[in-house]
Amino acid sequence: MSGGPSVTLKSQPIDGSNSGNAAAQQQQQSANGAASSANQGQGGNTNGSAGVSGGAPAQEGTRQNSLQRIQQRKQKVFNLPLPQKVAKLSMYSACQAEGCRCTGWKTPQENRHRDVESSYCPEFNEECRNSSCRHSLRTHIAHLDNITSSSMDELLGAIIDMENLFMSMQRVEDEDTKKVYLYLFRLLRQCVLTRQQAVIRGPLGDPPFESPCITKAVLSLVFYKYQHLNPTELQTMTEVAKTFLNFLNHYNFESPSTRRGELAHEDASNYKINYTRWLVFCHVPAFCNSLRQFETSLVFGRTLLRTVFQYMSQQLKKKCISERDRFPEDKRSIITQMPKFLEALRAELLKDDSPIWDPNYRPPNSFVIQQRKRNQEAAAPPAPGGGAAAIGSNKRSSVGEPLHKRPKKETLERPISENLDDLPTDVVMRAMKSVSESKTTNKSEILFPVNVSRDENVKAEEQKRAIEFHVVGNSLTKPVDKQTILWLFGLQLVFAYQLPEMPREYISQLVFDTKHKTLALIKESQPIGGICFRPFPSQGFTEIVFCAVTMAEQVKGYGTHLMNHLKDYSIQRGIKHLLTFADCDAIGYFKKQGFSKDIKLARPVYAGYIKEYDSATLMHCELHPTIVNTQFIAVIRNQSEILKELIAQRHNEVQKVRAGLTCFKEGVRSIPVESIPGLMEIGWKPQMRPARSARPLEESSDPEKLATSFASVLQSVRQHTTAWPFLRPVTAAEVPDYYDHIKYPMDLKTMGERLKKGYYQTRRLFMADMARIFSNCRFYNSPETEYYRCANSLERYFQTKMRELGLWDK
Repeated sequence: MSGGPSVTLKSQPIDGSNSGNAAAQQQQQSANGAASSANQGQGGNTNGSAGVSGGAPAQEGTRQNSLQRIQQRKQKVFNLPLPQKVAKLSMYSACQAEGCRCTGWKTPQENRHRDVESSYCPEFNEECRNSSCRHSLRTHIAHLDNITSSSMDELLGAIIDMENLFMSMQRVEDEDTKKVYLYLFRLLRQCVLTRQQAVIRGPLGDPPFESPCITKAVLSLVFYKYQHLNPTELQTMTEVAKTFLNFLNHYNFESPSTRRGELAHEDASNYKINYTRWLVFCHVPAFCNSLRQFETSLVFGRTLLRTVFQYMSQQLKKKCISERDRFPEDKRSIITQMPKFLEALRAELLKDDSPIWDPNYRPPNSFVIQQRKRNQEAAAPPAPGGGAAAIGSNKRSSVGEPLHKRPKKETLERPISENLDDLPTDVVMRAMKSVSESKTTNKSEILFPVNVSRDENVKAEEQKRAIEFHVVGNSLTKPVDKQTILWLFGLQLVFAYQLPEMPREYISQLVFDTKHKTLALIKESQPIGGICFRPFPSQGFTEIVFCAVTMAEQVKGYGTHLMNHLKDYSIQRGIKHLLTFADCDAIGYFKKQGFSKDIKLARPVYAGYIKEYDSATLMHCELHPTIVNTQFIAVIRNQSEILKELIAQRHNEVQKVRAGLTCFKEGVRSIPVESIPGLMEIGWKPQMRPARSARPLEESSDPEKLATSFASVLQSVRQHTTAWPFLRPVTAAEVPDYYDHIKYPMDLKTMGERLKKGYYQTRRLFMADMARIFSNCRFYNSPETEYYRCANSLERYFQTKMRELGLWDK
């Protein structure tokens, strides 16, 4: 869904603009230059938060200029002589002398105001200014002797990113944002010291953070609300959705402190976590490409969108009105339909049972494929007001950029998988029937087959009432029956015996506490295991305090079935989260039950409620409200058996030996490929080939007619919405290193001049120059950039125009 016609919304200047060498004491000698450059890029954004304000063109220019200056500075550093690059690295390299704790070489006193990025190149024997070090520069770089050029550039890029973060941290006023910048600054600092790539780990979790993501939900909304429209209107609504997603991906969110008075307690806690995630994974990596960047719409879902939608939609409406005149006439319907789309999305956001936010909801394959084809055929127009920008600008991956920053086609970027057509219903029903008959046949053999899983045995015991599950607890307001008291005493003994390091008084206190309940596993009227827990309905989670099964009854599947019963019990009462502190011996068990150390619940939600233990690990399990956990394993196993049966049936069909073809003996010279017996059954499909165009125009037949055709094609290509990057030559002033990479440049202006001079005597010459424009662009720019997409789109359009005139024979 990303890309396509859209209102380009780059709301506020980016926080980490082009700062100079001013990260810490190591770069004090260049702080003045750093501050000057940083202030130029920052554009007055002092609080780290953002809305969308009126002067959009100036702000967009500031943001783009900031990013471009960062890239240019990096390129300048990468092109420095080796001694100066090494000197730059030494300022962030720990002294290699034994026992020395200096973390970076300090410029001598007499040279402390000179900049190593300009003319200053220290000698290797110059001593560090640090009084506790006094070792030479050579000692600080001894570990860099065998470093490759690419690795050195990666480290230098990380250093520049670190300095940008430091300058942003000095300017930002919001404390939450400043803490995030400080964390990332320290992370990059450690990565430079250890010469490792930056990897963000911790309680924030890993993207994506919600399912479905916003992109998938918005695509589902287009189908859910507008599938009845004709193709043209449906395409318009699709482009409106793309515009919204593009706006969201460039939107600067307000800091939690700014919105503290607007949000409820739980919403404020969730927003603070999502704001931190957005800074770390989406916003900061935009100007620190040592960190991996993700698009906001692909990693966040309903929770974030709910908290920002009202204010963001107002800003988008204002933006559409202010930029209406900058849109082409044929695209202004996007502006007209935007309020209608936003109102529909708002309604689905507020509905608790909206299908577009159901992870299992997806439009039919036919709709997805149709939309994908339209996206491939449609040209992606540039940002409103975008001029003839150089092909290699700030969006290009820098030379020293880590390889992991050049994204591949990952699942994250393709929220709707390219599934093949579903199997026919009768084939699936036949497989299900075969599996069911097989189970019926085997059921009469033995009661508990050896290869049957433990959970099946436990469920069989439960059905025969050999075991029972009861939720029991003490009460001060109503009488407690004798059986419940006896079970509580039995559970106390089970927990005390199985958890010897836990004080017995503490176990008794919690088991008999009126706020705690225990899920008891009863066998022969005696408790043999249980889970003591305390629900917090107002906070939406349950705390598991004790979990144990007697030694003699372990390894029989009782522990798993106990936990599944507790999950179903919680879901029935509207609780969707389980939390527990697990000791080192219990972590393995909880992992098998779906618990993780990655806590998706905001800390303010459970802090002060849950009991914390020393030497224990907090673990979290999120419950899905539509899953019956006590039946889930059986459902998965049944699906697996059906898949195996489908594979077996397919295998049998492929292995069929069919009669040979006899038609050739009867004089038939050829037959269609699809008529070969068995070919269609194994999944072969005829390749759809485009109709052969007319014979290409002969070059020698009429040179004037050929030149007229070339002029027509060239004029059409120039007027295309994606031609703006290629209209004129790239200048060295705009992109300093462009001609270091591109030896044979070409552009549409140069082709027009050649056409006037009669250079194109054959269509091959004309096609070769046009192809060079696109190949140069793809060589210099990374696949995720707008320029790369423009080249692909314009190339398809050029080929189409050539075919229309009979000038294309490929």
